[in-house]
Amino acid sequence: MTDTPSALPAPRNKARFDLGSLSLRVYVWLVVLFIMLPTLIIVPMSFSPADYLEFPPRGFTLHWYEEFFADPQWQRATLLSLRVAALTMVCSVVIGTMVAYAIVRGAARLRPATQLMVIGPVIAPHIAVAVACYLFYQRLGVVGTMTGFVAAHTVLALPFVVFTVSAALSRVDPDLESAAMSCGASRLRAFFLVTLPLIVPGLLSGALFAFIISFDEPVVSFFVSSVRQRTLPRRMFEDIEQNLTPVIPAIATLLTLLSIAVLVAAALLRVMEARRRSR
Repeated sequence: MTDTPSALPAPRNKARFDLGSLSLRVYVWLVVLFIMLPTLIIVPMSFSPADYLEFPPRGFTLHWYEEFFADPQWQRATLLSLRVAALTMVCSVVIGTMVAYAIVRGAARLRPATQLMVIGPVIAPHIAVAVACYLFYQRLGVVGTMTGFVAAHTVLALPFVVFTVSAALSRVDPDLESAAMSCGASRLRAFFLVTLPLIVPGLLSGALFAFIISFDEPVVSFFVSSVRQRTLPRRMFEDIEQNLTPVIPAIATLLTLLSIAVLVAAALLRVMEARRRSR
């Protein structure tokens, strides 16, 4: 009778110290902290009881938020920004959906040129776009008009809508449209009845991004606005130069909360789309 060999102990997985991974994580967190630090300073300053900016604040008050909501000039600037952002959102979604459909479903030889035209406003500095819009609008006489605001903001928001809708369209099987057209539907009818319901989350995400980009745009709005038609970002810049009070940090805090709400809504839409596709 031979003895069976005893089982060898399983090798232990020793955790190895990865200096590169640790350095990358530290670097990422430092960058995040550097980006978030101004916001972390601005928010407490908006609750300061003093008439000037101070950090840390020596008390707590909501006076500057009340002043923002009660001031007629701030109200007019906010309502103008809301109207411009809403119209920009609609125009960007309509035009961006058509451009995204042409990129995803169109001819491959025209795709690089179309993508280059769409991404142009993102690559070009906003100050260059602003100066070009001002010189062009001055000839047309549309400086300070709603048409000028919406057209300029649509150019800036369009790339983000195109990218979002293109990603949603690329996940839709084109054979579904072909099947609908084989049953007698036109291409337009097949798009509205088959494709559009499947990309609604992508459309809503693009609409949210277009709204927040238009609402927060300071540089182009400053150039294309007039003395009477001033958006919220331009009014903020003017107050920074002439009458700097904690009402500016209060508005900045509200804009930050709005941006966070838009990002959370976009993330929820992506989760809803993923769950619907998994079903």
